[in-house]
Amino acid sequence: MKRLLYFILLLLCFSTSSAAQELKAKVSINSQKISNSKGKEIFDDLQKRLQDFINENKWTELQFREEERIDCSFNITINKWNDNTGEFETTLLMSSTRPVFNSSYNTTVWSVKDENFHFKYEPGDPMEYAPENNQSNLIAMIAYYAYMIIGMDMESFSLKGGQKYLEMAEDVVNKSQDLGYEGWKPFDNSKNRFGLLNDYLDGALEGMRILMYEYHRKGLDHMTENPDKARASILEALEALSDAHKARTMSSVPQLFTEYKREEIINIFSGKGTRDERNRVYDILFSIDPSSATKLDKLKK
Repeated sequence: MKRLLYFILLLLCFSTSSAAQELKAKVSINSQKISNSKGKEIFDDLQKRLQDFINENKWTELQFREEERIDCSFNITINKWNDNTGEFETTLLMSSTRPVFNSSYNTTVWSVKDENFHFKYEPGDPMEYAPENNQSNLIAMIAYYAYMIIGMDMESFSLKGGQKYLEMAEDVVNKSQDLGYEGWKPFDNSKNRFGLLNDYLDGALEGMRILMYEYHRKGLDHMTENPDKARASILEALEALSDAHKARTMSSVPQLFTEYKREEIINIFSGKGTRDERNRVYDILFSIDPSSATKLDKLKK
């Protein structure tokens, strides 16, 4: 009995030690717009501490192996910095990827540009997330994006599989509206943190959630074994994208998807599949983003 107990404890210890956090993030900070030489050490400190915080914090109850961690990037451009108050006005370009089954290809699952990534930071400021008592806009934004990355990744593997984690992102939004920074409140901007998440979870955009699952799991993940069937599944997923756009023509969510997936979709169908498939893909993408007509012309060849 003692030996059995010892063996169980050993297994538990091994499981704990082999488990990893959810995210594998790379943070980069571009400070070329800032001429103040005093900022270099602060910017380097911020970059390192943000990357460590994102990667070392345990965001959910999920158990990930090292190779399962979600690759993501946070590219921050500093537009203004007040060295007296520590106030930063920056733009964030965030993207996350996941591997496609039976291939060496990684596909972008979610990507967004946040032009209101503003916060206050001084070296030594604590970096820890306390959901019930968060006073830092920087930490709130990182938590929001962490949950969005995890939620959208889960959406690509199972239908509505990210619901729980998207609701956690929604909770961050609701609790951050009184912090005094842009990006959290309804009606300010349809592309802000509130707007994109609220639209995505809206029942009228059910097609977006169908799209995220069918495009990745039924389409891309089968591209190696059966390209023709995979393309047909991706086209079917794009029909769901079209339905979502028709249901909410003013929503930015369908267009956002086409922006970061456009080149991938063109590569999937350009010179491949049937002419009818290529024409339909063209019509769907053009109806959502007419400004992309020149790029979409590849589908007509």
